[in-house]
Amino acid sequence: MGEPTGREAVAAVWRIESARIVGALARYTGDFALAEDLAQEALAEALVTWPREGTPRNPSGWLLTVGRRRAIDAFRRRSALDDRYAALARDLGEGGVLAGSDPVPPDRSGDEVLWDPDQIDDDVLALMFISCHPVLSREARVALTLRVVGGLTSDEIAKAFLVPTATVQARITRAKKTLGAARVPFEVPDAEERATRLGSVLSVVYLIFTEGSSASSGGALIRFDLAGEAQRLARVLARLMPNEPEAQALSALLELTAARFPARTGPDGESVLLEQQDRRRWDRAAIARGRAALVRAEKVGRGLGAYGLQAAIAECHAVADSVGDTNWERIVLLYEALGRLAPSPVVDLNRAVAVSMARGPGAGLSIVDELVAGGTLSQSHLLPSVRGELLTRLGRVDEARVEFEHAVELCGNERERVVLRRKLADLG
Repeated sequence: MGEPTGREAVAAVWRIESARIVGALARYTGDFALAEDLAQEALAEALVTWPREGTPRNPSGWLLTVGRRRAIDAFRRRSALDDRYAALARDLGEGGVLAGSDPVPPDRSGDEVLWDPDQIDDDVLALMFISCHPVLSREARVALTLRVVGGLTSDEIAKAFLVPTATVQARITRAKKTLGAARVPFEVPDAEERATRLGSVLSVVYLIFTEGSSASSGGALIRFDLAGEAQRLARVLARLMPNEPEAQALSALLELTAARFPARTGPDGESVLLEQQDRRRWDRAAIARGRAALVRAEKVGRGLGAYGLQAAIAECHAVADSVGDTNWERIVLLYEALGRLAPSPVVDLNRAVAVSMARGPGAGLSIVDELVAGGTLSQSHLLPSVRGELLTRLGRVDEARVEFEHAVELCGNERERVVLRRKLADLG
């Protein structure tokens, strides 16, 4: 493979560093919405400059300095020549940014550095809690954080929510305007305020991980960058809030789920189903971390919450030697508890799979047919995929073929489509 193109380099840097770039700019401007706009402007400039003049030696620093230049321009346009603008102008130095080159280092004598590695966690965490501010609706909080912190595109967020892309874009635009009008400061809130926003923050981290662990579109089954960032954020939250059981439980869930990543794909990136996975390849260290976090959640809580129940299900898989040795009855009970605590058609579909493993495909199919009759998950490939699998086990081949064909049409991930087509071919 050759060297990455300028546009590929921009995409790679943005995916990895976008949250840190926005966080650093927000810390310096004190304006969350402005910082996100500045970062997007710097990204646009990089898309024009890097392919033409080459990728700079310090890509993140280049983007940050361009963003800071744009901040100065914004303050000028507002005629806000106050201390904040003056400080930014002094830090930038006389040279500014040369197209396609590294930023000219400013003359510093003990001043705070814009790109401070020790501030990374705090900056990203501040972004998380600002994005989940109570002045925003829940949908806006999640969409904005997925965009700003997770680096997901509007299309990817739309697929996660099963809503049109235009709806997501409108939510993000309104959210930024609302935060600006409310003059929300860029800071990690105090302990009492953090507790009120924790539910939204945890749901965002979970959705980022979900998109990473089972990519909704594209050619890769797992997006390790997103999943890894979600794991990191979950660990930060667990450390910050050691007495919050669901923060511990979410960390447990993500560790136990990610432990299976090494065995979920084959040499060419193809999907490997659970029953075919080599469990010797599962990450035992991640399993140990996850189980330890689940113990902490149980100790500090009064019973397991939604993430704790899901983590307990993941633990059942992690400790089993094979699919046949898995305690499916316990998983069924855990899914029933989860369904009462956090009702969802996806939970019901997973419960159907567990019931089919514990009590036979007919029992599972009854639950799936209820979901079909209710019209839920009609745009998801998961429902016809599961129904096709259960019909295959019951010997109803013609009906199974119809379901798998429908699943292929709905599935947005190429790797998953390969598996579904293989199941179709196996039906003859």
